[in-house]
Amino acid sequence: MEQLKKIDEEIYRCNLCSDMVEKFPNSKTVSIGKYSDIVILGEAPANNGWRKSGIAWYDVNHKLLPSGIVLQKLLDEINLKIEDTYFLEAIKCFPKDRKYLNKCGENCKNYLFKQLNIIKPKIVLSLGDSATKTILDIKYKKFSDVVGKEFNINGFKVIPIYHPSPISPMSYKGNIEIFKKLNLK
Repeated sequence: MEQLKKIDEEIYRCNLCSDMVEKFPNSKTVSIGKYSDIVILGEAPANNGWRKSGIAWYDVNHKLLPSGIVLQKLLDEINLKIEDTYFLEAIKCFPKDRKYLNKCGENCKNYLFKQLNIIKPKIVLSLGDSATKTILDIKYKKFSDVVGKEFNINGFKVIPIYHPSPISPMSYKGNIEIFKKLNLK
């Protein structure tokens, strides 16, 4: 998709967070799958994953990362493979410190919505608190207050879910019912 490639070029030239991030070393910030109905929205490029391997959810040896294994188990509920979905990062570069996540999210929001307006998904699944804060225009006290709820943001149905990291006790059990209820029709 030529339009997405042009946005990636804009992102690469962006300097808004230059003192807070390391540039994404790959030439694309969108992982394109077969089906655009669902976009999975991550926080920022994983240091041991996409950032180095060039493939979302995989390490440099092309092995599915632990978070990808949990996400695939969830996607099995709706008969999709990770490779079939579109994947974006809310924050397009790698923050040097987690304290920069909110500011970087604000700076990347314009790029995120440009990408979503091209992809036009039915559902955006935002993984975790930072990705959710970037895309939602609402305030909430606890992340668990918004998990599994549907929000209409700029014409997109956004459903926050727990990040599929296996270190989180909610990564699978907190998300399984959400996936069982996903309606892609």
